[in-house]
Amino acid sequence: MATGEGFLTGEQRKMLKIASQNAENLSSSPKGLSSSPKSPSQLFSEHHLKVPAAGKATNAGIAVRHVRRSHSGKLVRVKKDGAGGKGTWGKLLDTDGESHIDRSDPNYDSGEEPYQLVGATISDPLDDYKKAVVSIIEEYFSTGDVEVAASDLRELGSSEYHLYFIKRLVSMAMDRHDKEKEMASVLLSALYADVISPSQIRDGFVILLESADDLAVDILDAVDILALFIARAVVDDILPPALLTRAKKTLPESSKGFQVLQTAEKSYLSAPHHAELVERKWGGSTHITVEEVKKKIADLLREYVESGDAVEACRCIRELGVSFFHHEVVKRALVLAMEIRTAEPLILKLLKEASEEGLISSSQMAKGFARLTESLDDLALDIPSAKSLFLSLIPKAIAEGWLEFMKSSGEDGQVQAEDEKVKRFKEEVVTIIHEYFLSDDIPELIRSLEDLGMPECNPIFLKKLITLAMDRKNREKEMASVLLSALHIEIFSTDDIVNGFVMLLESAEDTALDILDASNELALFLARAVIDDVLAPLNLEEIGSKLPPNCSGSETVRMARSLIAARHAGERLLRCWGGGTGWAVEDAKDKILKLLEEYESGGVVGEACQCIRDLGMPFFNHEVVKKALVMAMEKKNDRMLDLLQVCFNEGLITINQMTKGFNRIKDGMDDLALDIPNAEEKFSFYVEYAQKKGWLLAPLGSSVADGSSNSVAGT
Repeated sequence: MATGEGFLTGEQRKMLKIASQNAENLSSSPKGLSSSPKSPSQLFSEHHLKVPAAGKATNAGIAVRHVRRSHSGKLVRVKKDGAGGKGTWGKLLDTDGESHIDRSDPNYDSGEEPYQLVGATISDPLDDYKKAVVSIIEEYFSTGDVEVAASDLRELGSSEYHLYFIKRLVSMAMDRHDKEKEMASVLLSALYADVISPSQIRDGFVILLESADDLAVDILDAVDILALFIARAVVDDILPPALLTRAKKTLPESSKGFQVLQTAEKSYLSAPHHAELVERKWGGSTHITVEEVKKKIADLLREYVESGDAVEACRCIRELGVSFFHHEVVKRALVLAMEIRTAEPLILKLLKEASEEGLISSSQMAKGFARLTESLDDLALDIPSAKSLFLSLIPKAIAEGWLEFMKSSGEDGQVQAEDEKVKRFKEEVVTIIHEYFLSDDIPELIRSLEDLGMPECNPIFLKKLITLAMDRKNREKEMASVLLSALHIEIFSTDDIVNGFVMLLESAEDTALDILDASNELALFLARAVIDDVLAPLNLEEIGSKLPPNCSGSETVRMARSLIAARHAGERLLRCWGGGTGWAVEDAKDKILKLLEEYESGGVVGEACQCIRDLGMPFFNHEVVKKALVMAMEKKNDRMLDLLQVCFNEGLITINQMTKGFNRIKDGMDDLALDIPNAEEKFSFYVEYAQKKGWLLAPLGSSVADGSSNSVAGT
């Protein structure tokens, strides 16, 4: 049989020999010259072989270069470029061995490296969190530093997993000594509301109850210990008692969790003096009784009221070392403020400083207020006005920023609900004040305030109004003073104004940190309020008596008195903000005079009323009354009384504004009589007529402070 070479021509044999030599040279050449030497068959494939015509081609439609003839004479189709296919040699210089990659080759390409799949563990965020909190808890048990533990937990983030922190903390403490159990309870009280939300505290204890069967396997007294933890949480006001009833409904009666709840209720929370019993069960963090702590708190508060040294009082509170019991400090301080009325400013100052220093946490502060709410009925037996006094303290505390209530969960009582309302009120009034500064629409602002329906918070509005105005330009300051005049006439009582200024002056030192000239501007606002008849001069003494002596607020009141006592104080203070409504008042007087003259000369009542309405200064309508009466006296034309009657009937001029207008005529009667001899007789007739029509308050003069109007009224 002929060999394979018998099928090759001489030229093909020559090419085969050359290809074989090249392959040998390449295989023996240094590494790196070729990473994939070609086989002889590939050389042949690059030179298309012509098949000798041995008979007629059966596949005439197939290109010759894609056809090979096998030993049997059959034509077989091969791959393009001559590589592969049955009975073929593959491409030129193709080798059967795997190619070698040399990383030291200058032409090395890392992309030619074979891929290798490497397994990677996917971390679970919850598992990572659980591991991290173990180290935080261990460190806390070693150092006892609550602040560091709180800071570490806060920095850890993942707040949605904090319920598992509760479970891990309690379960780790259950397997340790009483010291660690007490430390765990103290830490929970410290973290409550500040770092961990009340709902997460509840959920954390729920999953502890659900896992009580597992805990009982490793801890012999697990039921009793966990029951004590729950009772302690209830006593510390971080768990609502209603949780026990609700949790019972979700647990099987045969479970250990159900037994825990029964033990907590019957053995601890139903026992006489259960709070003291529970708090002393593990020795307490200070190893002193609750009664001793309460006595120390009472002593330090009374000593503070006598000395007025807030720094020393804060130091004594800190030395007690019972941060979880600071709500008792708050409660007793508030009771003392009710018992000794003159001590109220000092007590509020102490609580404010303790809050700002971080000595008393916001949750402990709110807890103190909540506890006092629950005992108001009993307290009223000793202090009849306890409820009203307490309700007056809440807005002051909120306005000064040291009382922040938690969202009500249904069990927190009246105080939380009160706070939510006040919190919303503060948010709403900021928007209302900003809108007023843009629109200058006093009637709209008054309607918005009335819609809120919280007149007890009027002092808070006043404080917010002036605080926002002080941080703006003179235009807004003037608008704030004008608004106070309108509010005093329409919806604010004098007590509201006084209490609002007391709040402002009590926080004057803090305000001065943000507003450099706060003291002087507050004095101008106070003096302007007196000039505008919003406050009487005697009210300044009342405000001063409610402030601690030698404070910056008291100095501001003295400055206001000096401003009022100066010559031409009325004109100066009306223009204290660089013109503002000082100009607007003069302009309004001219407009009022013109509209009255036009009406007197035959104008229509409806048109005159519309002009008064267009002035947009309802707080200044007493000027309309005054000028109308003077014009009626001068012209001997009682037609002006008809205009006043229509204005009163339409509610355009209120009874307060009407009375103020008559009082201003009465105060200037001596000067008026020089120009109108029968002025007094006429005025008496007008007063009698107005009283019959119901325009005036009786007796005349009740709505205006004596001695104030002359300085304002300059005609």
